[in-house]
Amino acid sequence: MGRGAQSLARVAVTVRAGAAPLWWLGVLAAGTGILVPGLTGRRIGVIAGAAVFLVTFAVVTLARRRRYTRLADCATRAGRHDVLQDRRVTLRLRRRAHRWWLLLAFLAAVGTSFVVPVAGGALLAGAGAGLWAKALWIGRRERADETLLWLRTDWMAKGPVGKRVKGFRTTGIAAGDAAPGGARRRS
Repeated sequence: MGRGAQSLARVAVTVRAGAAPLWWLGVLAAGTGILVPGLTGRRIGVIAGAAVFLVTFAVVTLARRRRYTRLADCATRAGRHDVLQDRRVTLRLRRRAHRWWLLLAFLAAVGTSFVVPVAGGALLAGAGAGLWAKALWIGRRERADETLLWLRTDWMAKGPVGKRVKGFRTTGIAAGDAAPGGARRRS
């Protein structure tokens, strides 16, 4: 890249990257948990799992929303020489960076099924659904402002609003290959 140019990834795509793996691993762990009676029994496990799902969904959806809003309000326009990263590349890099954490979380969720069936899988699925809802919230904001939010890729290690993130960049609504909210753009 030339002098002053930076690589940018979509904020909504980085949030959405963890949603599908967490959801499907959670559903798989919960399905495995139904097969195991556990110490508390299936009925209590399913009820506890439903409660855990709802609480996790709400917490993940609302977590750090104020920081997202503050960074979006202070966003600057992307430079002419900035490189916009493809949606597919962002998804692949984010999922590859967290694959071991996902594996450990899945094994822990399956392991908790021997104590409280379904609860661990519901926790993972709730986190995935919460990330998806947060990406939709970002997408609604992008549509309302008619700008897409971008993030420097070298700041992404701790997440889209981690300590290293100093601000977002913006582009027009037609930039990049992802629609507002991080979904694949329909042609």
